Amino acid sequence: MASFLDAEHFLALAAARLRSRPPEIGEALSNPRGDHSIDNVPLVGPLQPKIAAVLVPVVMRDEPTLLFTERAAHLREHSGQIAFPGGRVDDTDSSILEAAYREAEEEIGLNQAFISPLGYLDAYLSTTNYLVMPVVGQVSPGYTLALNPHEVADTFEVPLQVLMDPHKHELHAREWKGRLRRYYAMPYEGRYIWGVTAGIIRNLYERLYTS
Repeated sequence: MASFLDAEHFLALAAARLRSRPPEIGEALSNPRGDHSIDNVPLVGPLQPKIAAVLVPVVMRDEPTLLFTERAAHLREHSGQIAFPGGRVDDTDSSILEAAYREAEEEIGLNQAFISPLGYLDAYLSTTNYLVMPVVGQVSPGYTLALNPHEVADTFEVPLQVLMDPHKHELHAREWKGRLRRYYAMPYEGRYIWGVTAGIIRNLYERLYTS
């Protein structure tokens, strides 16, 4: 990877190596990617996860960045964690893409007029039983936001160059349901990016820069 990751190079790789459509549910569940796959932790079937969609927003600056949210501290699940905008797919959503756009608008006020879809990553099975479908989207640098304080405390950008450096992909561990589980973590300037979010970033790196 070049020492400077420019927008043109990133877009060329995204066009060539991202999925053109989200994975089928059956395909995703046959061998799901997730924190469990780091240590080959066996999954107990049948798997019946809830389906979620997240937007992986790549802000197309001269040196691209990823846009993240910091979840509100009072939330019942994943409070204070770093995440991509997203959530459960509703019955009224016509597609994974529509669900990701809707969630981005509801959580941070990012209008789809600022977004161009680039493709999809592999589905990611969370320890909380969500099958997360990541949509990679090109975001105009002139975007505007209106945060929903009930869900989001803050947003921030991280240079994609930093996150695509495999030396920044640390493996951390903590106990989960009586078992020590490893997961990816990417600390950055006092922010702790970990778990599903870090796993999705790792998938982006593997698809674009290790093929």
